[in-house]
Parts: sequence; structure tokens; C-alpha cells
Amino acid sequence: MRPESTVLDSPLPPAPSRADAYTETVEGFGALRFTPVDPAADCAVLHSWVVQERAQFWGMNGASRELVQEIYEDVDRRDTHHAFLVRLDDEPVALFQTYEPTEDRVSECYEVREGDIGVHLMLAPVSDRPRPGFSRTLVGALIRFTFRDPAVRRAVAEPDARNEKALALLNRLGFVRQGEITLPEIDLPEVYLPQKRAVLAFLDRPAVLPPAVAVVVQQA
Repeated sequence: MRPESTVLDSPLPPAPSRADAYTETVEGFGALRFTPVDPAADCAVLHSWVVQERAQFWGMNGASRELVQEIYEDVDRRDTHHAFLVRLDDEPVALFQTYEPTEDRVSECYEVREGDIGVHLMLAPVSDRPRPGFSRTLVGALIRFTFRDPAVRRAVAEPDARNEKALALLNRLGFVRQGEITLPEIDLPEVYLPQKRAVLAFLDRPAVLPPAVAVVVQQA
């Protein structure tokens, strides 16, 4: 989970070409929509986020737009990794990624349980139109989206140990830290990930998912 925030404007992508996987319509805010990332259509906005200095923990500060597209094309081909662009109506507000821990290097650092799901989060650049209460609304939506499948029993996060913003957000989401781990280096033709000192944290499935006020939920 890697939240970042900058004060720079980001280009708005065209209307999504893919169907929403999940939508919440919240009174006073609009529709929060989780749409599978379209690598070609969404690479411009994603590139504008990941190359900023505050997004350094995503490891793509010097990446070209073409490389960002290639990275998300690789994610798109996988059955075990998924990326979603979160929009408030048509405005991108976050990137949320999920993955199966058994197919990730984190599995070398803890004993994976059935029902675990890994999560990564990056927030969009700060808008010049702040909306009081939106952060709380987004946090609730992220939890409901993560646990929308009854088979998911626990969320797993492994932010960089230096990423104070991510660690603070983990606390807000209710994650419990388990201590530091060292994620091993991955050096493959299609991907390179350096060794990373991370904080391992878990969020057990709530007995009752957090309620939303005046919300209508739609799932694909």
C-alpha cells in the first residue's frame, strides 16, 4: 500500500472503456467507481502520478509513459494481479491494486493463509477543490471493495518502511503491524524489483463491513 500525494495537476483520461468492477453512489459525493486499468487509455494519468518525487516508493520516478503502459499491460495479463483506477464520477482519485500473496515475493516473508489478499494504494495528486469528509468516504469504500468477495478473509500490506504516509494510512484503515521484513530482490527479463525493507501489516475481515451513508452498491 503506497499512498502518495502531490499538488500538481494531472491530465484527465478519456471516459473508461472498461466496465466498472464496483460502484458506490454516495449522497453528497457522487459515484465512486473501481474500473480495471486500461493500460493504453490510463497510462497518461498513471504516468503523471508515478513520476513525482513523492511517489518514489513505487519505483517508477524515471519511467517513461511507454514503460508505465508496459508495466500495466503485464499486470493486465495476469490472473493473480489486478489494478483498478478509482474515480469519483469521472475524476481519477486513486490507484488500487490487489494480488495473490502466493504469487508475490511477500510469500517468502510470512506464512500465507487461505483467504489472504495483497493490496497496494496510491492516492491521486491533491486537488484544488478539497471535499470535506471525502478521505473517510474513500477509506470505507476501499475496505468494502477489498472484502466484497466473501472468500477474502485478510488483507496484507507491505509498504516501504520509510513511507510514513503509507504507514499512517494503514493505521486509519485499521491494519495491525507485524514488524519489518525484507522483500527479496527480483531480477527477471520482464521485471526488476530491488530488495526492499518493508513493514508487514494485516487487516482481518471485519465482522461487519463499515456502513456507508445513503450508498447504492453495484458490482459487475
